[in-house]
Amino acid sequence: MNQFRSKNPYTGELYGEYDFVTASELARQLKKAELAFRHWRRLAMADRQALFLALEQQLLAQKEELALVVSQEMGKPLRQALAEIEKCAWLIRYYVEFGPRMLAPHAVDYAPESRNMVYYEPLGIILQIMPWNFPFWQVLRFSVPTLLAGNVSLLKHAPNVPRSAMAIARLFEQAGFPEGVFQNSFANLEQTAALIKGPEVAGVSLTGSRRAGLAVGALAGGSMKKMVLELGGSDPFIVLEGADLEAAAKAGVQSRFGNNGQTCIAAKRFIVERSLAADFLDAVKAEIAQLRQGDPISDNLDLSCMAREDLALELAQQKADSLAAGAQLLLDGGKGAGSLFSPVILGQAPKGSPAYSEELFGPVLSFFEVADAEEAIQLANDSIYGLGGAIWTDEERALQLAPSLEVGTLAINQLMRSAPHTPFGGVKQSGLGRELAANGIKEFVNVKSILRS
Repeated sequence: MNQFRSKNPYTGELYGEYDFVTASELARQLKKAELAFRHWRRLAMADRQALFLALEQQLLAQKEELALVVSQEMGKPLRQALAEIEKCAWLIRYYVEFGPRMLAPHAVDYAPESRNMVYYEPLGIILQIMPWNFPFWQVLRFSVPTLLAGNVSLLKHAPNVPRSAMAIARLFEQAGFPEGVFQNSFANLEQTAALIKGPEVAGVSLTGSRRAGLAVGALAGGSMKKMVLELGGSDPFIVLEGADLEAAAKAGVQSRFGNNGQTCIAAKRFIVERSLAADFLDAVKAEIAQLRQGDPISDNLDLSCMAREDLALELAQQKADSLAAGAQLLLDGGKGAGSLFSPVILGQAPKGSPAYSEELFGPVLSFFEVADAEEAIQLANDSIYGLGGAIWTDEERALQLAPSLEVGTLAINQLMRSAPHTPFGGVKQSGLGRELAANGIKEFVNVKSILRS
């Protein structure tokens, strides 16, 4: 893709094409950011809070219009797009209320006789490289705590959601943020790499694929830049004796097929104790049969299309390769016209096949039967990823098993989801660092110790 292009993945309608930023335009953006940081870092916290409350008001006042842009650009069902915008408003309220105390200077712990202090100071310009699957939430999940801490930011968004990127920048402007504090840049890959390596940018946050994370991590590490990487996942969804099968099936299908299956923390590998497998599979199929699929801007849909046709083609190839390797086809579906893709269930995929080893970023569910909890944990951990997971059984047993699961977040008998007050991130190849809660607001600060006699 040689431009940023806004195109409806369901209808094919082209809304607009936007050229990459020129070298001189990018230099001006960096200069604006540098000048803005000098003022912004010294602005009283109460003034920053007021601006974020104005941003929340703008979000809520325009939420229907913004949700429509999301649905048109990447195919998210309109109801889910509206929930994304509302979640962003929740995020802002959370950090406006609790962020200042998270950043407040404090005395050193466990040394009552000491007068030493710890301060949290902003770093400067932080580059954010964000994906298309949650085009508002991912940007604001990073921007709100990072800017509240006194940094400024340059956004490099995914090339297929330029209208979302421009809408976010416009919201900051309408809320009254000083020029240069938040900017959108239609940078290409070469310009983005130069930004990461260059002296102007103090840190980088990426939400994206493992491949993108490896590239960004190498560039940032080579330049000694602070980074946060939130990468892919192949989350296990474990169902053991003691589980409420009806509730588990409902939550599992919602997790796997929400956002058209294009969610990093979606349940992707369903690992079920053999004694429950047949009944649970029937319950899952019954839930899938109730899903409504169609034009994303229609009312009350559960599924629409994938964000681009090339993504649907890639998923179809993963399905075909898994079947060729010996996976069972438990529910037939797959690629339709354009970027349409109907739900698929693949069973007992062999080790090394895509459905076993890779992230399936779309509406394909991998189903595994295991003998017991020990085998379930072993299979769950047999992955390069470690973003999230879920376990369904009686709570006491789940808590006993929880330390054995190699994930950043574990949901017990509930739907896996991120929330402003809970740290979010992964282990292994699912990334570095944390977003959200106090951990997230402290990622791009200098933790400065002041020693006093």
